[in-house]
Amino acid sequence: MNRLSMMEQVHLAGEDEEDLYSGYNDYNATLDVDDLANDTGFQHAVRTSHGRRPPPTAKLPITGSVGPRLGTMAKGRTGMMPPSSMGRPVTGAQDSTARPMTAVRGAGYSSVTRGAAFDPMNQGQSQGPAPPLESKSEDSPEEKVKLLEKKVNELIEESCFANSRGELQLALDKAKEAGRKERILVRQREQESAVDQVNLDLTYSVLFNLANQYVANEMYSEAINTYTVIVKNKMFSNAGRLKVNMGNIFFKQRNYPKAIKYYRMALDQVPNTHKEMRTKIMQNIGIVFVKMGQYTDAITSFEHIMSDSPDFQTGFNLVLCYFALGDKEKMKKSFTKLLAADLQLGDEDKYMLHTDDKQYNLVIEVIKNDSLRQMEREKKTQAERCIKTAAKIIAPAVEATFAAGYDWCVEQVRMSSYVDLAHDLEIDKAIMYLKQKDFQQAIETLKSFEKKDTKVASTAATNLSFLYFLENEVSQADKYAEMAMSADRYNPAALVNKGNCLFANKDYEKAREFYKEALQNDSSCVEGLFNLGLCNKMLGRLEDALDCFFKLHAILRNNAQVIYHLADIHDQMGDTAQATEWFMQLVGIVPNDPAVLARLGEICDSEGDKSQAFQYHYDSFKYFPSNIEIIEWLGAYYIDSQFCEKAISYFERAAIIQPNQVKWQLMVASCHRRSGNYQQALETYKSIHRKFPDNVECLKFLVRLCTDLGLKEAQDYATKLKKAEKAKELKEQRATSGSRRGSGRARREGRDGSAGSGIGGKDSDSGSRGGSGSAGSRKSSALGQRSSGGSARRRPVLEDDDGDLFGGKQDVDATYSDPLGPQVERPKTAARRREQQEDEFADEELGDDLLPE
Repeated sequence: MNRLSMMEQVHLAGEDEEDLYSGYNDYNATLDVDDLANDTGFQHAVRTSHGRRPPPTAKLPITGSVGPRLGTMAKGRTGMMPPSSMGRPVTGAQDSTARPMTAVRGAGYSSVTRGAAFDPMNQGQSQGPAPPLESKSEDSPEEKVKLLEKKVNELIEESCFANSRGELQLALDKAKEAGRKERILVRQREQESAVDQVNLDLTYSVLFNLANQYVANEMYSEAINTYTVIVKNKMFSNAGRLKVNMGNIFFKQRNYPKAIKYYRMALDQVPNTHKEMRTKIMQNIGIVFVKMGQYTDAITSFEHIMSDSPDFQTGFNLVLCYFALGDKEKMKKSFTKLLAADLQLGDEDKYMLHTDDKQYNLVIEVIKNDSLRQMEREKKTQAERCIKTAAKIIAPAVEATFAAGYDWCVEQVRMSSYVDLAHDLEIDKAIMYLKQKDFQQAIETLKSFEKKDTKVASTAATNLSFLYFLENEVSQADKYAEMAMSADRYNPAALVNKGNCLFANKDYEKAREFYKEALQNDSSCVEGLFNLGLCNKMLGRLEDALDCFFKLHAILRNNAQVIYHLADIHDQMGDTAQATEWFMQLVGIVPNDPAVLARLGEICDSEGDKSQAFQYHYDSFKYFPSNIEIIEWLGAYYIDSQFCEKAISYFERAAIIQPNQVKWQLMVASCHRRSGNYQQALETYKSIHRKFPDNVECLKFLVRLCTDLGLKEAQDYATKLKKAEKAKELKEQRATSGSRRGSGRARREGRDGSAGSGIGGKDSDSGSRGGSGSAGSRKSSALGQRSSGGSARRRPVLEDDDGDLFGGKQDVDATYSDPLGPQVERPKTAARRREQQEDEFADEELGDDLLPE
């Protein structure tokens, strides 16, 4: 039945209709392959070359072989093509009539175009490149919204990156721009009536980032307002946690009550499942109570944390609170809790190398210094620092003496898992003895480590060596330095101590080698680098010393000692420009150092900048008014500038500092005489004569002044002058064993207490000056001799005016005209013959400004 019903639906072609499938069952003898073996023509063609000729394909292609199916003919069966030379019919049709459709069409087969490539999708027929992709229309509202969201996210990322680079203002500007773009986005969605599609996460990110940037820029009020907007919006989930951030802002503003309020509000909104978050908030609450001085409330918070999830920082804070309250028992108990805290670190043995497994050793080499390992080290270092600091704090308080307290702390540490810290605490105990100036106890404590393990023994010996070095016991210091080196050859502190001992013994070459070895073991050993620079400087290797101090300057920025040595080395190398620059930097760091100001003054003086040199010398005098060199320079500067009255105060101060040096009092008298105050000068010379009756220069000036002023004492002083000169000549003869010096100037320069002996910096007192280059820089100043080149202006200096201070014959200059008119000729005395006396004011040119009004 089913077959019948199916056949009923089949449509049979009529007589006048073309049957597409007709002709397939017609038999053609030519196509019979069974009789090919009996076909003489076919067999002849196979055996001869006739069968090897290509078939004629001039007009239409034929099938290649018997294998493919034969082509169908045109309409009807009447127009059959003649067979080929091999007896096979040619497919296709010679007329324009298309071949009939078959039931199943071959994919890409065409009997007409045999040479065409396989192209079922007709892709090869398209000419030229592929057309461009159609661009999406940006005018649609949805596309505008997506672009805006993308722009907001980019601005947030740029703001965060700028904050990480430290560009806080740029980060804030980007955050504000993101906020403006986000508000435009929200308004656009409202206009499209798509309020339900507002991206709340994007809004939260924009506001949170903006608040963080306000905090980074210390704009706390704006940050509080932004956080308030987030917290009050009920659509933001878990926004209540941001009250912790608000509490942090109030803590920075020192508004502690509000900080506690917001911390407690945040604690109420954080569920109990977030245990770590709640612990951190309680830590903040405890710290705020400590800031407020409410130690009892702080102890409550810290005790809760230590009972729930103990950590070292909280335990340390708990110890501090009990120490502030003075509760000894609770201090001990809290210190025990601190030692019981677990670091939660892995076993250290896992980083040990195994000799039999090379692959495992390679893995260990990779991970033993990675970021996770560094984090473990930092955590362990922090724990050890908390324990050692807590022990230092409570040791003097828990027992009657700090030694007994340290012993109790050391005992507790030995019973804990931090046994290695016990030795460090004992070292700290010795250091505490040092702070209390109890050196003997410190030495005994350190000597107790001599027979301990290598590391502790090396540390103790290093400290002992340094102690003995400070006490100037170089031999003992060298002994313990050797012990420290034998215990640990790679201990840079021990090598530096050994080098210091050699440096103290002036064996700079060997000291230099030990400093180099210390730097090879620890390149960050600044003590070794500094001392190496000093060694090179002492050995005259200024370039090497400069290199050492430049490296130190890169490590220790704005260190005054390093900068001073850089400036001093440049000065020794003759580079005054660089030396001045470094000294200027040093003055910016230590503006009240008189030695640095004096060095700057010397450099300016050597370059001829007198005004700037005076300013630096005057500043140095303000900070250190007892420096004889600075006083001498300032007095000479005022005399050179013809302000003798101002120089008097400086020489009087020098006379107070060195009362046994006659030259300062002679300077004071000379200044009075230069300024025209002859009566005061006479009184000063008389005072000098009473203190130093054998001083020849003082007697000479007394004779001159008394003679010029017509006083009767002139004859007495002249008699004393002759006696003094004879006594001095006898003394010089005895000193030189009968050999006389060639010139009077040489005799006067060798005299003690002469006015001219210390002026040029040539007396025994100024020969012991400290400061490098100070004597040389003063040779060009007013205190030194007149320059040989000769300047256009004749400078009146003390040596020229004082005549016999430096001896030498002088011509008499009687061409003096008084601006007030000729004086009455005073009567001549018969005390002595004036013709034989030299005029001591011979080569002095008196100007109008030096005469009395």
